[in-house]
Formats: sequence, structure tokens, C-alpha cells
Amino acid sequence: MLSATLDKITDRLERTSLLDKPSDALAALLGRLLPAGRVGDVASGTPIGHPLHPVLVTVPIGSWVAATYLDLTGGDAKAAQRLVGLGNLAALPTALTGANDWLTTSAGERRVGLAHATLNYTALGLYVGSWLARRKGRRVKGAALAMAGAGAVGAAGWLGGHLSYALGVGVDTTAFQHFPGEWTDVGAESDLRADVPSGVEAAGVPVLLVRHQGVLMALSDRCTHRGAPLHEGEVSDGCVTCPWHGSRFALADGSVKAGPATRPQPMAEVRVVEGRVQVRRSDEPRELRTNPVGH
Repeated sequence: MLSATLDKITDRLERTSLLDKPSDALAALLGRLLPAGRVGDVASGTPIGHPLHPVLVTVPIGSWVAATYLDLTGGDAKAAQRLVGLGNLAALPTALTGANDWLTTSAGERRVGLAHATLNYTALGLYVGSWLARRKGRRVKGAALAMAGAGAVGAAGWLGGHLSYALGVGVDTTAFQHFPGEWTDVGAESDLRADVPSGVEAAGVPVLLVRHQGVLMALSDRCTHRGAPLHEGEVSDGCVTCPWHGSRFALADGSVKAGPATRPQPMAEVRVVEGRVQVRRSDEPRELRTNPVGH
């Protein structure tokens, strides 16, 4: 089957360590261009609560596909040129947000991401050539370059889908975790110190316990961004900071205070009974998170 062949290709790509050296060099460059902070948060999609890159890709792809439709149907040549130009311009912020997401990947995900980006940059180069050809009145050449660009975009899109749906890049890493429905013992209250994060488990689910200003709080210990253990981070100003990429989450409600994370940390109910800390999940209607197979 085609899918089996494609999976073999991506598996080999994930294991190609020769891509690590160029990846590291590119990451060092992009790290200077996309510093952590407000710019990085916007590029990540932190203000809107979801990754921004998948939203932006619709504009260049839609513009380029529409131009090819006009080419194939003999539609307005000027409109086709403008659509290609629009796609080229929209590809710039799209590439920027994609590069920002890629910076926080590693190993197989980073290797596939590099291939994904390379194909997209190849496509952009072809579409720029298409626009220049159309500007000179050479529509047939422009259409041919656009068709080649569409092929590169298709291949890049498949790898992008693999990154999201097979490797989980950009997906809330707690999506299929759930706290136990019944009160579950996770440790002694006496073991907890003020503003010192503690990692425990409730029925196999990692939980972050923190006592802040006399109030005991329980959150998912796995960062929603890339799965880092939050109990290894620092607590200050009512927030916990991810030890891997610096995302900050409010202890009171799990909300994101600083990216690159976009999704809040799930919260658990917590109580103390005879000196023992117990947690359970809050009532929620999400089937995938509450299904018993979702540990």
C-alpha cells in the first residue's frame, strides 16, 4: 500500500542523523532571529490559544491553487499572476511561524521538520519564478513552474501532516491523559514546601503539586507544549515555568502566561484528608480525555 511505503520513507527520514548538523546550524541562526518573548509568543500562537502556523498555511496554498485553476481553465492571466504574488507574500509569515515551531523540536521531529521546510522553500522559489515569468508575459512557463511548485507543496504538506498527526508536533501533549475520577492518594502533605514544585503520580498520570500562599494546587505535570516535566521548573509570582522552553502557566487555573505553549495546563481537584493529599479530575465532557484508554 502507498501508506506503508510513505511510512517507510518518513521512518528513514526520522532516523537520518546526517540532518542533525545542518539542523543545528539553522536552529542557531533562527534562534537569533526569533528570540523568546513577545515575538516568539505571537509566532507560536500563544495569544489565540492554538498554533498560528496551521492557520496561515491556508492563505498561500489557497492562492497558489486558485492560480493553477485559472491556468488550467484559461482564466484571467492577470488574476492568476496576482494570486501567485499573494501566495508568495503570505508564505513569508507562514514560513516564519513554522520556523518558530520547529525550533522547539528535536531528534526525529526536527529532521522531518527540516525536510518539510526545505520542500516548502523549494516551492516558494518555484512560485517566485512563476510570478516573474508571468510578469514578462510568459504565462505557459509561469503555469509550468506553478505546477512544479504545487508538487513540492503537496509533498511538504504530507510531511506537515505527518509532523502533526503522527508525531504530535503542535498537539496538546495532555490531550489523551486524564486524572482519575475518584479521589486518589498521591502523597503526604508534610512533604510539600511552599512554592517548591513536586512531581507525583495519580493512577499513572503525572501530577504537579504546589503549595502557593497556603493554597494547594494540582496541575498536569506534563507541559502541554512539548511534554516537559513541569516539576523540574521554577515557581514564582504564582506561575510555574517550563524547564525546557520557558512557557509559564498560572498555578491558579493553568492558563498560559507566556509561550511558546498555546494550551493551558489541565487542573485537578485537590484535598487533604488526615495529612494525605488526594486528587481527582474535574467534571469535563471530553470523551478522548475521559475514555479509560487515554492514560
